[in-house]
Amino acid sequence: MPVLTDLRPLRENRTFRRLWLGTTASGFGGQFGTFAVLFYVWDSTHSKAALGLVGLAAGVPLIVLALVGSAFTDHVDRRRLALRCTAAQIVVAAAMTVVAFTDLGGVPAMLLLVAAQSALSALVGPARQTFVPALLTGDRLAAGLALNHLSFQVAMLLGPAAAGALTAVAGVGWCLAFDTLTFTAALAGLAGLPSGVAEAEGTPGLRAVAAGLSYAIKTPPVRGALLADLAATLLAMPIAVFPVLNTEKFGGRPEVLGLFATSLAVGGVLASVLSGLATRRTRPGRLLLACGAVWAVALGLAGIGDHLLVVLALLAVAGWADTWAVVARGTVIQTVTPPGYRGRISALEHIAGAAGPQLGTFRAGMVASVSSGGTTLILGGVTALVATGVIALTTPALTRFRRPR
Repeated sequence: MPVLTDLRPLRENRTFRRLWLGTTASGFGGQFGTFAVLFYVWDSTHSKAALGLVGLAAGVPLIVLALVGSAFTDHVDRRRLALRCTAAQIVVAAAMTVVAFTDLGGVPAMLLLVAAQSALSALVGPARQTFVPALLTGDRLAAGLALNHLSFQVAMLLGPAAAGALTAVAGVGWCLAFDTLTFTAALAGLAGLPSGVAEAEGTPGLRAVAAGLSYAIKTPPVRGALLADLAATLLAMPIAVFPVLNTEKFGGRPEVLGLFATSLAVGGVLASVLSGLATRRTRPGRLLLACGAVWAVALGLAGIGDHLLVVLALLAVAGWADTWAVVARGTVIQTVTPPGYRGRISALEHIAGAAGPQLGTFRAGMVASVSSGGTTLILGGVTALVATGVIALTTPALTRFRRPR
């Protein structure tokens, strides 16, 4: 069985290649923006609870707007929707840059802009997720999803460390300026997509939202895959703990802080390079649950470790597990879901995959505010492991699911 990344979608499909390149460039800049917001809030307040508020400011609008968007995502031109929302994201990123350079409005203004950026992401994210299954099918679909996550992991590998170095030399505002600039690459990638409206069942509105929720709940593989992702991210997401852990154990230097997210990405990139082992498996549901368990155990052990290299190695293992879990989840959901429901189910997947980590960030910040960074990681790992086990026992359809060859 081939074990390396399957590059056939990039070689064979020009439209997918252009979309992938634009997403990769924008994702790299997005890592600068994410780092900058957390560092700005922490540097301005030195409050663990304030770090949690970053996750709350991003998570709540994401959930609300993703559900609102699911009312019409299957009934509009998704390419046009994605282009307009991405253009608006450029404006918001520019405003965040102004706040970082001038401190105009301070942390409250930054949190409001984080909420606005998240709201736009909630609309554009599900639309973006429908493009890959529209362009690729069969084993190319799994390979395309793996390539998308490789893009994300490479950005995580290079972005946070580079952002930490840039912040140490020039200040956090330049990170947000770079994020603003790279959003234009996303526009270029979207421009090559075909226009048109999918053949959706029903009419837009609340009934469309209800139909999407009903389909997800009544389809065990989809329901189990979404719950497995929420168990991992909502209960054990470690990002908000990184500044706290860095201050408590490793001196609080920004260049060290960047290494935590980079370590997650190192594992993710290695997993992506060897993604042939995952994308060619015919039982992605089992792989999803196994990776969720590894993610939980690795993060729990990272909370115990006191040596920097040990903690970074465990975070790399967690990043590996997360990468294969994302590919497996997407393969299950996008294979099972018919085209007329893809926008709505992608909205739910976006909530699980994006809002879950943001609310997990809020949870971690609140727990860390009354305990410590290490304790927060340990508790998160234990609860996520238990939840994954419960999902495996109660959703046998997920473990039995086979991907069509």
